[in-house]
Amino acid sequence: MKRILAALLSAMLVFSCAYAEGNALSDELGLTKESKPASSYTAEINSAVYSLLDFEDTSEYNNAVRGLIDAPEVLELTDADGNIIWSQTAYSFLDDYETAPDTVNPSLWENTRNNHAYGLFEVCEGIYQVRGYDMSNLTVVKGDTGWILFDPLMSVECAMAAMQLIEKNLGSYPIKAVIISHPHADHFGGILGVMTADDAADTSLSIEEQLASGKIPIIVPEGFAEHAIAENVYAGKAMTRRANYQYGVLLTPGVTGKMAQGIGMGQSTGTVSYLAPTYEIKTTGETLVIDGIEMEFQMTPGTEAPAEMNTWFPQFKALWVAENCTGTLHNLYTLRGAQVRDGAAWAGYITEAITRYGAEVEIAFQSHNWPHWSNEVVNEYLVNTAAVYKFINDQTLTYINQGYTSDEISNMIQLPEALAKNWYTRQYYGTVAHNSKAVYQKYMGWYDANPVNLHPLEPTESAKKWVEYLGDVDEALRMAKADFNKGEYQWVAEITNTIVYADPTNEAARLLCADALEQLGYQAESGPWRNAYLTAALELRHGNQALNAAQTKGSGIVLQMTAEMMFDYMGIIMDKDALEEKDFTINVTLTDVNQQHVLHVKNGVLLVYKDTQRANADVFITCPKNALFYILTNNSQGLAVIPVEGEAELITLLASSMNQFPVQGIMPFNIVEP
Repeated sequence: MKRILAALLSAMLVFSCAYAEGNALSDELGLTKESKPASSYTAEINSAVYSLLDFEDTSEYNNAVRGLIDAPEVLELTDADGNIIWSQTAYSFLDDYETAPDTVNPSLWENTRNNHAYGLFEVCEGIYQVRGYDMSNLTVVKGDTGWILFDPLMSVECAMAAMQLIEKNLGSYPIKAVIISHPHADHFGGILGVMTADDAADTSLSIEEQLASGKIPIIVPEGFAEHAIAENVYAGKAMTRRANYQYGVLLTPGVTGKMAQGIGMGQSTGTVSYLAPTYEIKTTGETLVIDGIEMEFQMTPGTEAPAEMNTWFPQFKALWVAENCTGTLHNLYTLRGAQVRDGAAWAGYITEAITRYGAEVEIAFQSHNWPHWSNEVVNEYLVNTAAVYKFINDQTLTYINQGYTSDEISNMIQLPEALAKNWYTRQYYGTVAHNSKAVYQKYMGWYDANPVNLHPLEPTESAKKWVEYLGDVDEALRMAKADFNKGEYQWVAEITNTIVYADPTNEAARLLCADALEQLGYQAESGPWRNAYLTAALELRHGNQALNAAQTKGSGIVLQMTAEMMFDYMGIIMDKDALEEKDFTINVTLTDVNQQHVLHVKNGVLLVYKDTQRANADVFITCPKNALFYILTNNSQGLAVIPVEGEAELITLLASSMNQFPVQGIMPFNIVEP
């Protein structure tokens, strides 16, 4: 025991000495945990933006404020517990500056100012939008007797507030249909703020019968439900944590903090809901007349979402472009993580829209940001947006075929000057650099053909070897500080983060890395890039903040999964090591959906066989589909009520292995440190 205590005391002494040395170096280099002002290099880089772009062109701001009907003087929404879930008041500091402060890229400052225009707006007589009440817009079209709603925001509370503003100014009318353009949560999550589950039409009826029933059809593009659930569940824990960085959830709005995201101020943090669609649009050209309003749909799969659609309103000469045009360069790859998108297809669907509707269109409006008006302006808007995505796709492939790698291409590629200077294709959300990486990934995958990179060391082990080769780490940090003083922030971030991965307790490395990332954030034109840099700086200075992040409330979306999706999720969440030596089969009969499946647990893998049963299965269970949730969550009380025949202990074993991450709650893993 004395030897153990002595070893512990010795280790504590070594740690204390190392910590003291780290503090001493931090003091020597003038490193602190406080946020810093813009450096002279950052101020100069940001100032140069004023000569790069035409700030006298206020057309986008004019579009953002055009048609304002009403807006509350103060907009700050709270949930039932009084927590702030959405605030435009937090951005009131924008009014205190005539020009952008040195800590904000002036172009991003302009986009933030435009997104700060909130309220109820008239798109044209009969079409209205509530903008700035969530990251997306709530759009309503007035029919003969009621409203047709498009994309009911992300949070129930925000959608309710938006509808209250509409009804206050335009009157209260029944909702005749809800149309959702694509399966991202900021476009469907607020649906229970505009209708109830009992209001939804019967999915077994034809669309004509649904409309005649007095219930509300929920109309979506083909494949909506599958993608809405899969994206939010299969990789949901990782996406949620990474969204802390992309959307600046941990940051406070301000000149050294969070700005707009390019497609809005950010994500609301209220209650996210989901209702199953009642009708799918499957083909371009399909037409519906709802409450006297004619709509023609254009399918655009594989653009901003795997399932997406535009809508043409011939009587208004108005084109709803969903999220295919958004007043900013969008993402071919989103930083929170998602399947890469097809830039060539994206451009192709926009040009198809021009071919179909370009001669008549007078208004283009969308699920984020503001409309554009007049035939000439709209066509130019569509053409330039298509050209940006096509250029990124084609030029990346040009460089690929010249032998350049992903990182090389992302540092080389630049938009043609005429496209780069359009305010509505600036890099407020996506960037040319990381979108080029998406194109590379789509065609070439992760491998750059250099065999050194076939199977690299994991980051911590690699970092330890780099530090070993560096020798005197303190001297390396002194050199890094000298490079920081010369404005070489990207390099300083790279070398100091390597040291952090080798030794997360090295305070000087953490603080210098944070300072470098902070300056990169101040320079960023992309809102998500700014958020990522500043959030990393925050966590390097103060540790992992994931548990402090405001979280949306659960939507029960897991229960909307099909049986096949639930089985897939079991395979993801399952402790494969614990079942490595097991080999057994389970017959599953689902009474409410009239399905039969066989689950085969083989050496830590869960194999699923549809529409079959095995006479020699080890165990048989019969239950409703959602009772599978008891297995997913290892709910012993729930499991007790499932009828089981055969080796019941195998069901208990399977349920107990569902432990690799929680079905509910967050995974607060580190991002900027090991």
